[in-house]
Amino acid sequence: MSNNPSFFSDLLTTISDRGRALLDRSNRGNGATRAATLVDRCEDLLSGRGEASGVALATDILERYGRMKTGERIAFFESLLETFGPQTERLEAAIAAYGQSPSDRTLNELHAASEPRRQELFRRFNLAPGATLRLVRMREDLMDAMVRRPEFAPVDRDFGHLFSSWFNRGFLVLRRIDWSTPANVLEKIIRYEAVHAIEDWDDLRARVDSPDRRCYAFFHPALVDEPLIFVEVALTRDVPGAIAPILDQTRSTIDPGTASTAVFYSISNCQRGLGGVSFGHFLIKQVAEEISREIPALSTFVTLSPVPGFRAFLDAQRKAEPNPLLTPADIKALALLDEPGWEQREEARTALAPTIGALAAHYFLVAKSPKGRPLDPVARFHLGNGARLERINPMGDLSPKGIAQAAGLMVNYRYVLADIEKNHETFAAKGDIVASAAVKKLLRGDAAARALVTTK
Repeated sequence: MSNNPSFFSDLLTTISDRGRALLDRSNRGNGATRAATLVDRCEDLLSGRGEASGVALATDILERYGRMKTGERIAFFESLLETFGPQTERLEAAIAAYGQSPSDRTLNELHAASEPRRQELFRRFNLAPGATLRLVRMREDLMDAMVRRPEFAPVDRDFGHLFSSWFNRGFLVLRRIDWSTPANVLEKIIRYEAVHAIEDWDDLRARVDSPDRRCYAFFHPALVDEPLIFVEVALTRDVPGAIAPILDQTRSTIDPGTASTAVFYSISNCQRGLGGVSFGHFLIKQVAEEISREIPALSTFVTLSPVPGFRAFLDAQRKAEPNPLLTPADIKALALLDEPGWEQREEARTALAPTIGALAAHYFLVAKSPKGRPLDPVARFHLGNGARLERINPMGDLSPKGIAQAAGLMVNYRYVLADIEKNHETFAAKGDIVASAAVKKLLRGDAAARALVTTK
């Protein structure tokens, strides 16, 4: 066989052209026709008429999907739900066969028959070049549609099932983000930052290129220039209680070798279509290990975390009458929240801090969702990862966003590497929250705890 590279290039081109020649249906017609045609092509793809035609079919389907309007995409999702679910007759036969003669063979057939056909369809979509990212974007479209069409949930579960395998931790690559990182990736870091907005390139450089700052991201081989999740880290000499000094571009930097604390101050998921696929706990642990190897003197690993549900909790408590959880002094202090610009006045901050601290301890340690979990999503994330609720910071974020979502509150979660697994098991099995003595001390008497006004 020839070793001439052009020979192989011509051969691959010929195979691709022959595959595309099989795609002989017209691309003309109205929206309904286009959606129906796409379903027909999906049936052809599942028929498995050869790898070359499979690649061409998958590519054509995804390109056509990309040109569809919202209504056409919803029609396509309806077909994924109704036409590409499990094959009912095959499943019923498999159930009967296993009931009559349980064996590995009948069990395997039962397993195969119970899998919705759309899962195999998604696998075959992934034959197309660049298909993985397109499928992540397709799921984002599906999630948008589910706001009004919750019946699409089975299709979403199938996406989530496959993505959990495709984005398994074993496939992820940890990369440090610094000023030498390609510009297209740095632009995405700016765009995807979800906790503390990056104002401009100077702000980005202060976060990734300062000697006492670090940024790390997980990548997947199929999405080379698309970060999945990233974390920003500040190296400090103590545990911070406010975000403004961390983000201050005019601050004085410190020698990393003199730092004792690594502060995870922002964690951002980048791909909404990968919702439900957990990366964060792997990222934090691996980054902690990475930084420890670089700077052995580091002894403390903490977050400086937002509390996005706290302001809603406060508002619900203030509206509830009667509410023994709030003392007259609390009610008077919380009235300051209604005054524009209160956060700029020292006397208002001083008056509010004790009440915010006490109610925050109640919010984290006593208040529960209907499922018996902490109300705050960030708390559920870090406590589920094995962290300890270390400190409550009543005036930690006085930015407009921090005031709107948490009345200025921030908290520190601490990761003690030796205790992570034990804390995780405690939280996962019993729902118990591991907290420092300082946080527990902020709680008021049992009578106030029992008087909680439930918030959902």
